[in-house]
Amino acid sequence: MTMLEISDLVAEWDPVTGQRVRIRRDDVVARLCAAGDERAARIVRRMPVAGGFLDPVAVDRLLVRVHTELQRLNEELHMARRFAEILVPMLTAARVTGNRPRVVDIGCGLGFLVRSLAASGSLGAAVDLVGVDLNRALVAEATRLAEDEGLPCSFVCADAFALTEPATVYLSSGVLHHFPAERLAGFFRAQDRPGTQAFVHYDIAATRLAPFGAWLFHRARMREPLGRHDGVMSARRAHSDQVLLSAAAHATGMETFLFEPPRHTNPLCAAMRPVLGVRPELTGEFRRAMGRRARGLVPARTRAG
Repeated sequence: MTMLEISDLVAEWDPVTGQRVRIRRDDVVARLCAAGDERAARIVRRMPVAGGFLDPVAVDRLLVRVHTELQRLNEELHMARRFAEILVPMLTAARVTGNRPRVVDIGCGLGFLVRSLAASGSLGAAVDLVGVDLNRALVAEATRLAEDEGLPCSFVCADAFALTEPATVYLSSGVLHHFPAERLAGFFRAQDRPGTQAFVHYDIAATRLAPFGAWLFHRARMREPLGRHDGVMSARRAHSDQVLLSAAAHATGMETFLFEPPRHTNPLCAAMRPVLGVRPELTGEFRRAMGRRARGLVPARTRAG
């Protein structure tokens, strides 16, 4: 069965103009039925339409609710802390270039990760934190939340690779599985650009327990049927380590690694594991800054063997 997430089908933006694309509900239902996913088709059939097209206001409100619920997963899996334990040594290494670091979160959603890092201050004050997403409703809500909380971060509705200022470090959480395997190489290649020193992307580890863990969590913590459906489908779509490392190798100017998760991670949750890249000239400093945790770095060539 073709594995599709409803959220990928009900909202779309033109990558060049940034304008929203109108989507016919019947077209989405047909795609889901063709994929053999009648449950997802029933969820979409209940979504409001205007002239046969999905109501964009209703879709945005739904996606904001789903992402609000999704924050619980990030909180329970301590994602901000997990990113910080890698980002702090990454930025320590990157600062030897003498430039103020800029961290860009790709597909930031409601900006939970950026807001959490800004609130904790774990990366220090001398860093720019930017969240980027193509969904204007999510960016608007992320901006509102950051302003209400008085946090030193910003959010932009754009293509993360089309920003005027490059990122020192690109990061993402739960984004990689949204890309078909054949498009991952281009995603990583786009990060091998002047000024960018590293990247770290956490995504669901493709284990046998991941779909069950995702089902258990989403049944217990999420109310929206769309969120429950997509959470399990995300775990089923997760890319293997080999696929991720092979794609990351297309960022030819980076040395790539997997970072093995802590052994105490709850196996019933859809455990998250990062693939990361660092400029070779910074790898030594990065390892030194990681300290004992550097033992968790698995070079791509080692895993390939």
